[in-house]
Amino acid sequence: MPVNHYETVTQEAVDMDGAEGCQVRWLIGQDDGAPHFAMRQYEVACGGFTPRHQHPYEHEVFILEGQGVLFEGDVEQPLRAGDVAFVAPDQLHQFRNTGETPLKFLCLIPHVTTDSGNAVSRDCTVE
Repeated sequence: MPVNHYETVTQEAVDMDGAEGCQVRWLIGQDDGAPHFAMRQYEVACGGFTPRHQHPYEHEVFILEGQGVLFEGDVEQPLRAGDVAFVAPDQLHQFRNTGETPLKFLCLIPHVTTDSGNAVSRDCTVE
């Protein structure tokens, strides 16, 4: 049973069109033996945002620090520390930091497979 401190996990820039000031740590995933879900921690800089996108899987999100908004289509939902959000499959969404400190959140996603049965790589997946 692996136990790590989140700061020991490498923080990587989210390298997708439409992302600005966004970094991710893959805290738990298939490489750790997790058969069904991945846990990621995002940090969005002041004024930063994730790409506006959609995909065929859900996420569960827990806001750790900061404040921002979650766009679900054209609807803007305010976010602050302690909030939880569910992003349904195929829902157009984006997270934006509207505060004066980094927006930090946990995002859990199921492992997704392609039509060929291969797992989608970490590089192709963003919150």
